[in-house]
Amino acid sequence: MKYLVPRLFGRPVPVPLVLWLALVWVTLWGKPSIGNVVGGLLAATVVTWLLPLPVLDPGIRIHPVGLVRFLAVFGVDMLVSTVRVVVWVLRPGPPPTQLIRVRLRTSSESMTVIVMVALTTVPGSLVVEAYLDRRELLLHVLGLPGDATEKVRADVAALESRIVGAFGTRADREALR
Repeated sequence: MKYLVPRLFGRPVPVPLVLWLALVWVTLWGKPSIGNVVGGLLAATVVTWLLPLPVLDPGIRIHPVGLVRFLAVFGVDMLVSTVRVVVWVLRPGPPPTQLIRVRLRTSSESMTVIVMVALTTVPGSLVVEAYLDRRELLLHVLGLPGDATEKVRADVAALESRIVGAFGTRADREALR
């Protein structure tokens, strides 16, 4: 993290956090006057100096080529799944549904959350339960006729690979190999 004021009495002060807190201060006061801005900057500097936050690494890195690949395939998946759900809604009778357990290969919580969000965002699939200790997800899948267990598992594994390729750390990518 870069610091505009590297150290204030021996302790670093993160400038982005100071600016954010000052903006909140001015917003709460309701008038963007010079006194409010200076007071906000002063209050934010004191707060960040007295109550330093630990540096957290969310475990997410953005890889542009992997991100473009993920977004392109994800867009196609969204389109195909939407058409499949619409077809099943317009047909008479109940659509086929299945509960499928899928084992993830990554142990990163960040990657698991992104996989869960991506799966839930696609129409026709929903993460019902997540077992982080076993790296398993229980999915509810709509609109795939027959026993689609292996197809769903293969699709989730491919999605997981694309997500790790787009957002994963070096350790995440090594774990998938």
